[in-house]
Amino acid sequence: MSRLAHCLLALIVIAIPLAAAADDHSSEKTISLFNGKDLAGWRADVPHRDKHPDATDSFVVRDGMLVSLGTPNGHLITDKVYENFRLEVEYRFAAKPGNCGVLVHASTPRALYKMYPKSIEVQMNHMHAGDFWCIVQDITVPNMVQRRGPKENWGITEGKARRILNLTDGSENPVGEWNAMDIECVGDAVKVWVNGDLVNHGTGCTASKGQLSLQAEGSEVEFRKLELTPITQFTE
Repeated sequence: MSRLAHCLLALIVIAIPLAAAADDHSSEKTISLFNGKDLAGWRADVPHRDKHPDATDSFVVRDGMLVSLGTPNGHLITDKVYENFRLEVEYRFAAKPGNCGVLVHASTPRALYKMYPKSIEVQMNHMHAGDFWCIVQDITVPNMVQRRGPKENWGITEGKARRILNLTDGSENPVGEWNAMDIECVGDAVKVWVNGDLVNHGTGCTASKGQLSLQAEGSEVEFRKLELTPITQFTE
């Protein structure tokens, strides 16, 4: 066999696994977590309903949107567990500014204040979108003292400094306009973008997989997009 033939054969041998890897990555399909009709794939955990089962629902479908009505306070939680993904969320406070959040790596229900599931919250509170809140899980960012306060106050349970400020101001659109929040979770890292701006990036997260959750936390919030794309991690 000539030297040229040997070289061509070597290139083919190298190319086959690379092509297979490329095909594997391209096979990851984006899925919608909301079908526009009902809350299939989700369950509500609303402590108030334990003693008041006839209370108004906290989460409803309206005009093709998933709506958190804000009260009674609680969480809408996916049935499935996810890891290594990019979550694309489009939301708005339709009437007035308020509070809400997307929780990633959620697990034990009512782990904090008998309300919040163990998780990392990506804050959606108006003018603070992209903050991290540590809910019986932890995460590390650069400039921790500047963004979280004195180290001796840090913690992940009641009464501790659990909030980690985001990186930007002014990334959110005015109330009534739609916002795009993208959350990327790969391994122990969490990245967040709001309307295209990178607003937070944490590493060393104490969880790398879990359920996803939306909050009912006092304010009405409309969601028109909840799409998840799995991310394949390649190792040599």
